Amino acid sequence: MADDFPTLSRSVEDYLKVIYGLSEKGAAAATSQIADSLDVQPASVSGMIKRLAESGYVEHAPYHGVRLSPEGTREALRIIRRHRILETYLSQRLSYSWDDVHDEAERLEHAASDELIDRMARALNDPRHDPHGAPIPTREGSVEVADDLTLAEVGPGERVQIRAVRDNDPDRLRYLKARGLLPGVILSVDSRAPFNGPITIRLGGPGGSAQAIGHEIATRIRVAGVQEHRTDP
Repeated sequence: MADDFPTLSRSVEDYLKVIYGLSEKGAAAATSQIADSLDVQPASVSGMIKRLAESGYVEHAPYHGVRLSPEGTREALRIIRRHRILETYLSQRLSYSWDDVHDEAERLEHAASDELIDRMARALNDPRHDPHGAPIPTREGSVEVADDLTLAEVGPGERVQIRAVRDNDPDRLRYLKARGLLPGVILSVDSRAPFNGPITIRLGGPGGSAQAIGHEIATRIRVAGVQEHRTDP
């Protein structure tokens, strides 16, 4: 990433970050989704989208949603890098719990300079993931693309590893931690109740104790399949 970034307002940075998250998998972000994510009125979103399009940060076609332009993507990744480096620094160096770091980083990300973020990253040996398992964009603007699923998409009998937990709500994060559902943990799925009912899982695999979690919580847990290692007899 270059050093000559324009100075963006906090609201513009928030919009770019939200649009990036909503369109990360390739689909355009709908105005209603942006409004829900930022807790603002759709009319306010329409006005801001027009401004962002005029500035070259987004591409917007009526009734087809919003996508970031290359310039908008570059800015969004810079903001996301700030946020995730701050979360990691607060967690590793200042002993913040993983359920407290998001709100603190949200307040700091708009004020921290790129030089401060780079120094924090070097002090942390350039971490690749934040405390919730999300990938941290590099200074050059690249980010790891994970082809993972949510726990809600895993079938009975499958064994997976938690890669990331996508949740900014402190209460939910404390709940997940209390249940042992943290990045790096391996678990297996026993059963799935129909109609988006509870999912029964076992931490550590089939030998672990069973526990049930709700479908909505499961949609916030990103997982990847575990490669089984077998040896020939």
